[in-house]
Order: sequence, then structure tokens, then C-alpha cells
Amino acid sequence: MSTGAGLLLAGRYRLTESIGRGGMGKVWRAQDELLHRTVAVKELTAGLYVSESDRAVLHARTQKEARAAARISHPGVVTVHDVLEYDGRPWIVMQYVDGPSLADAAKESGPMPVAETARVGLHVLGALSAAHAAGVLHRDVKPGNVLLASDGRALLTDFGIAAIEGDSTITRTGEIVGSIDYLAPERVRGADPGPASDLWSLGATLYTAVEGTSPFRRTSPLSTMQAVVTEEPTPSGKAGALGPVITALLCKEPEDRPSAAELERMLLEVMEGRRPQSAQAYVPTRSVSRGDAGVATAQLPAPGGLTPTVNPSVHPSAHPSVSHSRTAPGAHGVHGAPGAPLGGPPGHPARQRPAKRPGRWRRALLSVTVVAAVAGGAAYAAVEYADRGTGTEADGPGSSTTPRSQDPTGSTGGVPSGESPDGFTRTTDPEGFSLLVPNGWVRQLDGNQIDYTPDNGRHRIRVSIDPSPDFENPYMHMLDVEKTVEKRLPEYKRLTLHSNVFRDHAESALWEFTWTETKDHPGKRRAIDQVYYADDGTEYAVYMSGPAGNWSKIRQQFDIVLRSWQPPPSDD
Repeated sequence: MSTGAGLLLAGRYRLTESIGRGGMGKVWRAQDELLHRTVAVKELTAGLYVSESDRAVLHARTQKEARAAARISHPGVVTVHDVLEYDGRPWIVMQYVDGPSLADAAKESGPMPVAETARVGLHVLGALSAAHAAGVLHRDVKPGNVLLASDGRALLTDFGIAAIEGDSTITRTGEIVGSIDYLAPERVRGADPGPASDLWSLGATLYTAVEGTSPFRRTSPLSTMQAVVTEEPTPSGKAGALGPVITALLCKEPEDRPSAAELERMLLEVMEGRRPQSAQAYVPTRSVSRGDAGVATAQLPAPGGLTPTVNPSVHPSAHPSVSHSRTAPGAHGVHGAPGAPLGGPPGHPARQRPAKRPGRWRRALLSVTVVAAVAGGAAYAAVEYADRGTGTEADGPGSSTTPRSQDPTGSTGGVPSGESPDGFTRTTDPEGFSLLVPNGWVRQLDGNQIDYTPDNGRHRIRVSIDPSPDFENPYMHMLDVEKTVEKRLPEYKRLTLHSNVFRDHAESALWEFTWTETKDHPGKRRAIDQVYYADDGTEYAVYMSGPAGNWSKIRQQFDIVLRSWQPPPSDD
């Protein structure tokens, strides 16, 4: 059967003209002759040129797209009106948006003003938040999927590779799906995506909007994927107050990115013409020589795995009666609550090896992984350059030889020992580790755990250590501790508890939670805990807690403390 302008689908949708094309299909403007309205119709063209088995997968994806979009009720998400079959293929009938995509707008009008970019970002963030609340990940946020309506709205479309919580996957093993310019690093590495992956893609999209070029586009798919995983984007010269926000979103590790709520506040501040101070926590400083442009410090994006910013993890130290340790009560004080009778999470004094930089072997391994991933998805070009169909960004911003930014945080993966931000002083603990501590905070002992506090535990940093933990990894340990915490902490609520990578230590976990304290420091409290196993098997935890109402400031302090962490000197 032939398709084209004038075709009538399902007896009511008449195609009028093609308005867009991508690697998977074509979009038509059409007239709904039953309801007398203009609609957009997505035709799946990729299925015409693949095997029967691949065609079945593509058709299943199209059905999944419709289901995904149908689960989301939000003015920032393009509405799906109907799904039908014609010529042996599924077609999706959608809300028609009278306006260009962000990709087309950038191509035709050039970079977007900073405040306008922040406004568009807020619209897309709202759509993503609604999708995530419905259990849907978009997985392909990019300029070509952001539509700019004539009434000023920005809408998110094309949930064609969305993942729906509870659905069995229709993506085959080894296959990477999405536009690689905007594919989060964890997805390139083969990890499962999460909401933070969509936020990373939003960060890359905002960079493109304000700068006019993709932050990681290189001369080939392989070199582009390598850039996504191992290189920092070229600092934007046009982003202004939005620059630190983009840097925060483009952190390599998902747990290091701001949450949706934090991002919303940042974008609102940029819209109002203010530079969001909370975003600066994601942009550490480093010393440079006087010969470097005559400045004392330079701002660089935070490398991945150094500063958890969104989903902090807290050990069972937040409550006085919770113990992380396998030892007798009191051997390890509780992190969050003062005067914990049973002790707390496993040891926190972090003895950590210096963070390793990629190096030749790691780059070579990445190349092999990427080649395998691309080969796995080559059946129908699931990996593609974003917006190639529209001609946007046909040429990359540079070659694959662009050097990776130097680690600004020193050889141990933290803030260099000679640097102290305003309001902080580097302290070397008698146990040998050192860290930045807010001015006025003093050392206290709670069992075998070491606290730094200005007010006898109302606000506290806790460091603890367990040289021989009984659990396979910190995540399993924290899950076990949480069982006790849930019973002991009034109104306990987990905010996040997940495995992460902390300074090249894959055996790590981040835990964040809230509870209501009724004794020493009454009121709503919040805590965050970063735990990891060192190369010698020792478990370290760095924890911080305080009143929930002061969390914005406490969270910024925690980022500084964690980045500044330096373990005791190695015995080697």
C-alpha cells in the first residue's frame, strides 16, 4: 500500500504534509475529519527495511510509546489521541504543536537567551517529573524532542524508547537505544537508567540551546560515546548564570546530579536573573599557577563520582538506637541522632585510595565496550546522532582528540589539602584522615565514631570505620541497618538508598532519610550517608545530619566535606 499526502487512515485522519523525520519514522500533519482538528501522525518507517523479528520489536516499541504517553497527564507532554494499524504497521495520532522543535529553532535562530533557556528547561522538567511520577522514563530527551508551541509552551514528545516501570523490556541485550549526543554516561556504560539519566539529557539539551552546539558531539559515534563517558564539556561562554546548573546536570555519576526539586529552584533563580548559589556546590575550584591567565583559581565541572548531590545515603547513624556495626553496642555510634545508646553505622573514618583517572587501558576498555554496544543495536540504527534527520548539528564541535579536563580536586579525588573555601578549615584528625570542617565545629567522640559539631550534635559530621564488615557490600549492609532504623526512628522515611560509585570504588552506597526526633534535638531531621569499601575491605562512612528545615545549607556543606575527604596516609 502506498502512503503519502492525501492518505486517509482509519476513515478519519487525512495526511496533509510531512513535518518531520527521524531515524525511526516520519511525522505528518493531518486533519481529523471526525472532530475537525489538526493532529500529528507518527508513521513508523524503520519497520519497512528490517527483518520480521526486528519489525515485531519496533512495533512493540510503538505500542509502548503510546502506553507511556497515555500514563502521563501533564500540559508539558504531547498528548496521544489514538493508535491504529495501517499497511501492517502501527501509527500514533498525537496532539499537534504549532511551532518548531528546539533543534530547529537553534538551527534557524541561533543560541537561545539564558533566561528563555531556563524557562524552557522548567517546562521540560515539569513534564519529566510528571513522567517519573507515573513510572515512565523518557530515555531520549534531546532538542529534537522538545517542541516550542506558538503560545510559549515547551512540550516533550516522542516517548518511543520510554521505559515503563513493571513492563518487560523490549530492548535486546547489548543494545543501546537513544541519541548518543544526549545519552547519559551510565547508559553508555550499560547500567540501567533512572530519573537522573533523563536529567543529564536535559542538561545536554540546555547546553545545546544556549550554546548552539552539542556538548559532546565528535566526529564519529564511538568518539562521541567516549566523550560522554570520559570528557567534560567545553565550558559554555554563553550560559551565564545557567552555566553552573548545566555543570551540575552533566555530572558523570547519576547520584552526583541535583534532584528535580533542586533543579527547579535553580532554573527559577536563573529566570529571575540571579545566579543560583546552590549550583556552585557542583562546580569545585582548583589552584592554578599565576601564569594561568593571571588568576588564583578556576572553576571546573565536577568529575563524576566525587560529590553525591542528589540521593545522599545515610547509615543507621541517624538514630541514637541504630547500629551499623556487627560489634557490640556502642562500638560505632549512631550517625544521625545524638547520644545513640546502641551505637551507629560501621566505621566512618574514610581510608580511601587516590581516585584513578581513566588512563590508556580504561579508554581502550571503553572503546571495546562501546563497539560491542553499537554492534548490538545496529539492526535498525537504534544508536544515532541526535537530530540528524533535520540536519541539525551535522558537524561536530571538534575531534575526538579533545583532551579530558584535568581532575580539579587533587590526586585523592577530593579538594586539594591546601585549599579551604570561605567558612571552612581543613582539619587533620588524630586518626590520620583529614577533611574540611565548618569554622567553629569541634571534635567529639561517640563510642568509636568521631563527630564534628558546633552544637553538641544538632548539626553533625560523623566519621566511622569498620575494618572487617560482615556484608558483601555497603548496599546490603545499609539495607540490613535500615530494618532497625525503621523500628527505632519515629516517622522514618527513606529518601534514597542505592549503590553508587564513590571515587572509583564500585562497592559503595548512598543513603538519605528523614525522621522526627523527640528527645535531644526535637523536630524533623534529615541525614545523608556515603559508605564505601576500600581496596583492603575496610568499610568507611561519612555522614551528616541536621534539622530538615536547614537542609539546603547542610547539603551544600556535605558536598564540600565529601569532596575534601582525604584518608589516612597509606601504609604501603
